[in-house]
Amino acid sequence: MSVTIYHNPRCSKSRQTLQLLKDQGIEPTVIEYLKTPPDSQTLDSILTMLNKEPRELMRKQETEYKEHGLADTDLTREQLIQAMTEYPKVIERPIVVNNDKAAVGRPPENVLEIL
Repeated sequence: MSVTIYHNPRCSKSRQTLQLLKDQGIEPTVIEYLKTPPDSQTLDSILTMLNKEPRELMRKQETEYKEHGLADTDLTREQLIQAMTEYPKVIERPIVVNNDKAAVGRPPENVLEIL
């Protein structure tokens, strides 16, 4: 099993999800996505695994979302994914990937479905 968590150590849900994985005996690869954002191809793949569109994985209350006009309904999927790579703070967290499955750890127990 190859488990990766896109993690923000300042986020309580992200910390809880990481602890939940460890409590399951899993030592995931931890990617602090604010320091090392996923590239467009990776994000596209994650969105496909989640069966979500980019806007469904965006934190709409973040300043960057508003400042960069990401609510604009004319933006394409590709433009939104690109914006997520440029402004990773807008990416919902945490995201856990296990092989070809992904889950958002809100609540943390959501990730149990893909383990």
